[in-house]
Amino acid sequence: MNRLVLVTGAAGEVGRRLVRRLAADGWRVRGLVLPGDPLRARLDGTGCEVVEGDVRQPETLAAATAGADAVLHLAAVILARDPRDYDAINRRGTTNLAAAAAAAGVRHFVYVSSASVVYPRLTTYGRAKLDAEEVVAAERRFAHTIVRPTLVYDETGGQEFMLFRKYLRRFPVVPFIGPGSARKRPVYSDDVVDGLARIAGNPICFGKTYNLSGPEPITLRELAQLVLELEGASRPFLHVPLPVCRAVAAVLTRVMRDPPLTPYAVAGFTNHADLDCSRAVEDFGYAPRGVREGLARCLRRPTAAVPSFSQAGGSRS
Repeated sequence: MNRLVLVTGAAGEVGRRLVRRLAADGWRVRGLVLPGDPLRARLDGTGCEVVEGDVRQPETLAAATAGADAVLHLAAVILARDPRDYDAINRRGTTNLAAAAAAAGVRHFVYVSSASVVYPRLTTYGRAKLDAEEVVAAERRFAHTIVRPTLVYDETGGQEFMLFRKYLRRFPVVPFIGPGSARKRPVYSDDVVDGLARIAGNPICFGKTYNLSGPEPITLRELAQLVLELEGASRPFLHVPLPVCRAVAAVLTRVMRDPPLTPYAVAGFTNHADLDCSRAVEDFGYAPRGVREGLARCLRRPTAAVPSFSQAGGSRS
């Protein structure tokens, strides 16, 4: 009988693609979704066994992990209105799932973390993700692998990239947080899916941490220019000094439920996420496409040409 893999966050942008890929690779796939999740229909026709549960409620996880050989834990909150959700879902939820997986005899637990865990000044989100990494690595009853994707993009996602695109088109003059010199390595969602599928159940990956990043570094300002060009738009940038942005974000976060500028956004605009993916390339043949090629596939109009920006800063996410 084929091995069983549990995918949490199975109805998400990456999760739904991963479910199909794992099924094509011969796994029996079980997907964990929240009770009443409106995106559950995305899994129709995939052959995925859908189970309902919530990582915040340990009693709902035994049925999800029962009989699984591997767990790919994608479920997380990235942008929370209540900062307490980062700890409740990303740290304590991962703790609950790891305990359930260990009790069920799961052999391999793959935790999808974040590039933000390497920021010199951790955000609330990054701290919860880093704490969850430590929880998973400390569990001795299963082999673990930690993966750190960078900025995920495709035609319809990921969440942060789509917000960035919307932000660039929102104003006739784009207010840019800081100088835009932070180096990123955006990664195409299908490449993240390919990496995760190659890791699942693979003994060479046990006990290791991998950066699932793109191969091509680009500054955030260059990325903004590239996105606008490929969408046939043009916007001037107004660079706002960082101290001003940090002060405004702190005030707005205290007085608004859903502020237009947050400390998390400031951190994303100003911290490098230039993570090297060479270990994944060497260990299991990870072969991500560059951001210029990938974005051209997602965004380019028929007559648009791919701009040729210099690769600033070496290599990274």
